[in-house]
Amino acid sequence: MNKTVIIILVILALALIAYNATLIDYQQPLQGKSVIALIGIVAALCAIVLLLIYQTSKKIEKKIDGE
Repeated sequence: MNKTVIIILVILALALIAYNATLIDYQQPLQGKSVIALIGIVAALCAIVLLLIYQTSKKIEKKIDGE
C-alpha cells in the first residue's frame, strides 16, 4: 500500500465516524441503534490506528533497508 491509499482509507474512516456520530441518540447513547453507531465509531478509530501503525512500520522498514 502506498501513502495515497492509506490517506484515502483514513479519510473514509473519518467519514464513517462523522456519519455514525449523527446516528447517536445523545439522550440514551447506550440503547438501541446508538450502540451500533458507537461500535462503528470505535471500529473506525481502530482502523485509523492500525493504518497509522502500518505506515510507521513501513517508514522504519525503509530506514533499515536504506542503511
